[in-house]
Amino acid sequence: MAASTPFDFVFDYLPTSITVKRMFGMHYIYWGKRILLILRKSQKEPEWNGVWLATGRNHHESLKKEIPALGAFFLDDNDRHSNWLLLKDDAEDFEGDAIKICELITRGDPRIGKMTEKPPL
Repeated sequence: MAASTPFDFVFDYLPTSITVKRMFGMHYIYWGKRILLILRKSQKEPEWNGVWLATGRNHHESLKKEIPALGAFFLDDNDRHSNWLLLKDDAEDFEGDAIKICELITRGDPRIGKMTEKPPL
């Protein structure tokens, strides 16, 4: 039986033409060839649960000003920042902030999303 998509309320606020692909126990959200978000809810490493936002480090500051609950996503124990930001599922206004992210995506905010080589299958 397939696991249900966590935080599925986000689909009410995203464009209808998105694609969702399940990999590695997470749900990857694409719009065309752009990866936008990853939805993660797992008992393993719960500190990484929430909405992962694909962006560039050059956009971190401006996005954090709009949504202060966004935090850096570290690739390893060396405190190496990635391009991703994380809205943790235990944030005070998690649902409200996730909706704000979806609204930015729907308006075509160029700070969100990373091009991939090919669209998801």
